[in-house]
Amino acid sequence: MLSPTVQASRVQLRVLRAVAALEWAKAALALAGACGVVLVIRHDPWDVANSLLDFLHISPDNHFAQMFLDWADTLTTSKLWAVVAVAFVYILLRSAEGYGLWNARPWGEWIALVSGTIYFPFEVVAIVHHPNLFHFGVFAVNVAVVLYMVRLRLDALRHRAQKETKAQ
Repeated sequence: MLSPTVQASRVQLRVLRAVAALEWAKAALALAGACGVVLVIRHDPWDVANSLLDFLHISPDNHFAQMFLDWADTLTTSKLWAVVAVAFVYILLRSAEGYGLWNARPWGEWIALVSGTIYFPFEVVAIVHHPNLFHFGVFAVNVAVVLYMVRLRLDALRHRAQKETKAQ
C-alpha cells in the first residue's frame, strides 16, 4: 500500500502530464498552421482563400466568405512571415511549458499559471460576445489548470516554509 503522499504525488504527476499533453497538442496545431502559412507564401492569398472556400463548398457570394476573401487580398508576404514568426515563438513557449510540466518542473508550472491567466480576458470577451458551449468549455478548462497550478505553487511555498521552520 502506497502512502498518501506518494499517491498524491502520482496523481499530481498524472495531472501535470495531462496538461503537458494539452500544451503539446496546441503546439502541434500551431506548427501545422505555420506550415500551412509557409505553403501559402509563394501563392496569391486570395486564390488560396478562394480555393479553400471552394473545397468547403462555401459560396463566395456569402457575406462572411466575401469578408474572408477581402481580408486575404490584404495579406502580403511580410505579414505572412510575421504570422510564421509569432507562431514559432508560440510553439517554443508551448513546447517548453509541456516539457516543464511533464517533468514536474516548478518553472513549467509557473509558465502554465502565467500564460493561462493571460488568456482570461480574451476568453471572457469571447463568452460575452459569443456565448456557446465551446467558449465556456475552453474557459472552464483554463480556469481549472490555472487554479491547479496556483495550488501546486502554494503547496510548494508551504512545504519550503515548513522545512525552514524545522531547520531553525
